Amino acid sequence: MSKYLAFDLGAESGRAILGTLDDSKINLKEIHRFPNRQVKIFGHIYWDILYLFNELKRGLACAADGGHKDLSGIGIDTWGVDFGLVSKDNQLLGNSFAYRDPRTNGMMEKAFQLMPKEEIYSCTGIQFMQFNTIFQLLSMVESRSSLLDISDRLLFMPDLFNFLMTGEKYSEYSIASTSQLLNAKKKCWEEKIFDKLKLPENIMAPIIQPGTVLGKLLTDIAHETGVSSVDVITPACHDTASAVAAVPAESTNWAYLSSGTWSLLGIEANEPIINGDSLQNNFTNEGGVNRKIRFLRNTMGLWLLQRTRESWKMQGESFSYYDLINMAAAAPAFKCIVDPDDQLFLNPPDMPTAIVEFCKKRRQPFPENKGEFVRCIFESLAFKYRFIIEKINAMLDKPIETMHIVGGGSQNEMLNQFSANATGLTVIAGPVEATAIGNILVQAIAKKELSNIEEGRKLVANSFLLKYYKQKNQEEWNTVYENVKQVFS
Repeated sequence: MSKYLAFDLGAESGRAILGTLDDSKINLKEIHRFPNRQVKIFGHIYWDILYLFNELKRGLACAADGGHKDLSGIGIDTWGVDFGLVSKDNQLLGNSFAYRDPRTNGMMEKAFQLMPKEEIYSCTGIQFMQFNTIFQLLSMVESRSSLLDISDRLLFMPDLFNFLMTGEKYSEYSIASTSQLLNAKKKCWEEKIFDKLKLPENIMAPIIQPGTVLGKLLTDIAHETGVSSVDVITPACHDTASAVAAVPAESTNWAYLSSGTWSLLGIEANEPIINGDSLQNNFTNEGGVNRKIRFLRNTMGLWLLQRTRESWKMQGESFSYYDLINMAAAAPAFKCIVDPDDQLFLNPPDMPTAIVEFCKKRRQPFPENKGEFVRCIFESLAFKYRFIIEKINAMLDKPIETMHIVGGGSQNEMLNQFSANATGLTVIAGPVEATAIGNILVQAIAKKELSNIEEGRKLVANSFLLKYYKQKNQEEWNTVYENVKQVFS
C-alpha cells in the first residue's frame, strides 16, 4: 500500500496523519500531535515557527520509528493569511505575526483611502477581514518595517514550511488566494493593488497549483529523521481547501461547512462570483483543487465555545465538551441569539462577558448559567448558517439541497442537528479528518495513484462513516429565525 504523510496545522494544534491507500479505502493513523501556541512579546502576538518546524521533523521521525520510512509523499496544509519573510541567503527574518495581532487595526480604512473597497473586491473577490495579508503587509509599510528592505520572499505558512523542507520558494495557489492580493480570475498577483497601496510586489513568490511535486526532502532532514528520500508535494495548502477536496459529495447542489475554530460555509464553483451582492454580503472567492473556486463566507465558529471554555478553566472550572453539550441540552431554547462575527468576539479577554455585552446592547435576555451560554453559541451558529445559505441561494440558479459538515465540528451532534433544523437542509456529517484526507488525496493524484478528485471523493465515501440529519421542529425554528435574523444584518 502507498503511504502518504499529511501535516495539518491549525490555530490550536498540529497533527501528522499517515494515510495508506489500497484499492477501495483510505486508512488513517495519527502518529504525532502537538499544540500550536501563540507567543506575546511587547504587545504583539507571534507564531513560534522554529518550534512548529521542529514538531514537523518529529512527525517524520515518528513515521520512521513506526516502520514507515518508505513514504510516497509529504504534504503540509495550514491556516491562511499569515506569512514569514526570508532573505536572499535563506535566513528567516523576524518572527511571524499571528493574524489576531492588533497591528492591523485601522489598516482597512487606510487601504480604502488608497484604493476603493469596491475596486479591491472586483480584482480579488475576497472577503474583507482586518487580518488579511493585504492589511498585514500594509501595516508593515506604514510602520516602515526594515524587514521589507532585506526580504527576498514572502512565504505563507505552508509555503514557509515547504521551503524549510526543500529549499524551494513558491506560493501554492489556494493559500495565496487567502491573501486578498491575488486576482481571482487571472490567478496571479494583482499589480494594481501593489501599486496603489505601495506594497512590495517583488517579494511575492511564483504561484504553483495544488498537486505540484515541489522537490525532494532535504538530505540533512531525511538523515536526522530517519525517513528515505521522499517527494514534498503541495496539496491544497490552505486547510479549508484540503477539507473541501475531501467532501464526499454525490449530488450537484451541495454546500460544505468546514466546522472548527472557524466556520467556512460555501459552494464549489468553476468561476469566481464577484458582483454587488457578493461584495455587500462579504463573500470570498478562494482557490481550490483543479483551479476551482471556493465561494464561501468565513464566520467565527467554535472559537466562541473554545474561548468560553478557556475562561471558565481560568476560573478553576474545567469541563469536557461532552459536559458542555449536556448542559446545553438542559438549557431553555432560544433565550438569546448573537452574531458570531461581531467585533466583540474577535479576541475578547473574556468571551462570556462579551456575549453578555452583546445581548445587553441588543436588549436581549442574556445567559445566566453555563448551559445557557453553550446553547446560545450553538443556536447562534446554526441560524448564522441559514443566513449565509440564503445569501448564497440568491446568487445561484438552483438552490442548495444538501450541506456536508466536515472537520472536527462534525462530531458535535447537537450543532449538526441544530444546523439541519435551522437551514431545512439534509445535513451529512463527516469525515472528521477531512483536511488530512484531502491533503492525502491530492498527493495521491500527484503521484498518479488516483486519476482525479472525483475518484478520490468516492474513495472517501467508501472509507468513512457518515451521519445524516433531517430537520426537526420546522415551524418553531422558522418562526424564531424570522424574529432574530436582523441580528446578522
